[in-house]
Amino acid sequence: MLACTLDSEVQRYNLRRYNLRRYSSSALHSRSAKITRPPISVSHGRRTANPDVSTVEKRIIAILGCTASGKGATARGVAAAVCGEIVSVDSMKVYRGMDIGTAKPPPADRAAIPHHLIDVLDPCESFSVAQFVDLADRAVDEIHERGRPAVVVGGTLLYFRCFYQGLFDAPSADAGFRNEIRRRADAEGTDALHAELAEIDPEAAERIHRNDLRRIERALEVYRLTGTPISRLQKEWTGSGPRRSDWRWTLIGLRRERDAVNSRINERVRRMMDRGLLDEARRLYDDPRGISEQAAQAVGYAELFEHFAGRMTLDHAVERIKISSRRLGKHQRTWLKRFAAIQWIDVPEDESSIPPERILSLID
Repeated sequence: MLACTLDSEVQRYNLRRYNLRRYSSSALHSRSAKITRPPISVSHGRRTANPDVSTVEKRIIAILGCTASGKGATARGVAAAVCGEIVSVDSMKVYRGMDIGTAKPPPADRAAIPHHLIDVLDPCESFSVAQFVDLADRAVDEIHERGRPAVVVGGTLLYFRCFYQGLFDAPSADAGFRNEIRRRADAEGTDALHAELAEIDPEAAERIHRNDLRRIERALEVYRLTGTPISRLQKEWTGSGPRRSDWRWTLIGLRRERDAVNSRINERVRRMMDRGLLDEARRLYDDPRGISEQAAQAVGYAELFEHFAGRMTLDHAVERIKISSRRLGKHQRTWLKRFAAIQWIDVPEDESSIPPERILSLID
């Protein structure tokens, strides 16, 4: 049995909340999801099924996957089962007021289970991966001080990799070059700078939005200072293992068939529009404080901003959101291949998430 330091009434409430009662012990072993595990290091000893992770010090359970894979619901189920707290790894959920388009968990779920690194900044503020790692470290340390495991979940995999393995070695900022880029952006527009990046680093240009001046600037800067495309440096960036060896890491990856993901993306976009994404995006667009370059390129918002600017119809913008979401999923799949320690679960099409017992059975 999984143990939890919460009293039995709270635990039963949490289990009911995430619909776990329908998964009997026998049913769990008969479900159709396939599990792929990496080899277990001899130094780790034998794998123990159903460990009491709520009493293990400095435990991190990372739930990773592409957009629309069901990782958020899965993470909340795991956190409820083991009395853990959730740390979000999402570069857009940090922004207040960007709720529908980033698929933030509803207030009731956030009230039932502590969530960290959500609603940290206003959309007019910038945010960096270094800031994320610093805040995530603090959050996890505080969770562990309370004697609880941290359940880490999200799809911003550059952030996760830096959190897991450390920041990659890149040159420091060049103020003179950045001033030059800013002047060119004002005179020529970001499209011209993005086209320049596409010539020297097509891979980086494919994943960086043409309006994301901050990331375009950084990619051009790295090339100018090193003569090497930033995409190549990131591929060569390898870590010998987790950055924090004092934490006990478990990496779980959720995987779905591509057609199933595309179908879920289409349905997700439809629900977001029904829930008021258009009005939410309009409030951000009209905010007199403006919006940061990073927040402005968020999928679901960037496309609607183009509509507000009169550059595309609403129907076209909605279709672009679906296309951008599929492109994001492709990019995430590429990043996920870089984590050799991930234990994969293939999620059946008829399941919206994975029950926590199945996740916890993979933990050393």
